[in-house]
Amino acid sequence: MFFPGFSLEQVQVRHGRLRLRHGGAGPPLLLLHGNPQTHAMWHRVAPALAQHYTIYCPDLRGYGGSFKPPATPDHAAYAKREMARDLVELMTHFGHGRFRVAAHDRGARVAHRLALDHPARIEKLALMDIIPTLEHFERTDMAFAMGYYHWFWFAQPHPFPENVISAAPDAWFRAHTSREPKPPDFFAPEALADYLQSVRDPLMIRGMCEDYRAAATIDLAHDRASRAAGEKIRCPLLVLWGAKAKIEQWYDAVAIWRQYCASTVAGGAVPSGHYLAEEAPREVTEQLLGFMA
Repeated sequence: MFFPGFSLEQVQVRHGRLRLRHGGAGPPLLLLHGNPQTHAMWHRVAPALAQHYTIYCPDLRGYGGSFKPPATPDHAAYAKREMARDLVELMTHFGHGRFRVAAHDRGARVAHRLALDHPARIEKLALMDIIPTLEHFERTDMAFAMGYYHWFWFAQPHPFPENVISAAPDAWFRAHTSREPKPPDFFAPEALADYLQSVRDPLMIRGMCEDYRAAATIDLAHDRASRAAGEKIRCPLLVLWGAKAKIEQWYDAVAIWRQYCASTVAGGAVPSGHYLAEEAPREVTEQLLGFMA
């Protein structure tokens, strides 16, 4: 079953409505998705976690069924600071002052900013298959530029990348997620249908590109200001990455994150590529349950 026992709804936050699934019982745990996905990426992990926690799986602004601000020259609507504020408002709506967070890819970048801007709200934080955005850009070399080429393509001026992607969204999705002519076989049919419905929406493609434009502009300004001010993650941090993904090949992720965290940092690889929660759900669930307890 797809998210058994979970409710699907829309919740109003200050600037728009967020689509989310929620279910379970226990302390609140917020799960944030990556690109080019939706909250559906958690479908193999969330039901097991829901036996111990009350789980909230939203679509980030700009993605899936959530609201999608227009493109602007400063990309401010897609700053991770604004996306993080949506999530604080969402959790406040459900009555949670403090909560745990696990996040993948783009959602993990939002979660990093969430932990910096709202440290009193976050009890524990798990970040999957990233290092800090600032570190990526400052360490950029030929390998990164080729392997993460989409960071630079999506960040080109609106609407150039949007027009190219929207001309063949299904083909783009297959190429982006697998570099092969067909989608990865680990995407469940229900999840894949949700992803494809999303990428066929030109407004979602615009939101995705604005997310990356913000990462290359306003987010870097915020990140540099936080670094200069000595702001760091204050809660315990778990860092996971795919053993077959590029983080494993290029970085000492735990050592890097220790520079950005004033609390304990633990982590390691799981047997997967980039899409940890769908490729290695058992291992991800075990890691999260052990850390969040």
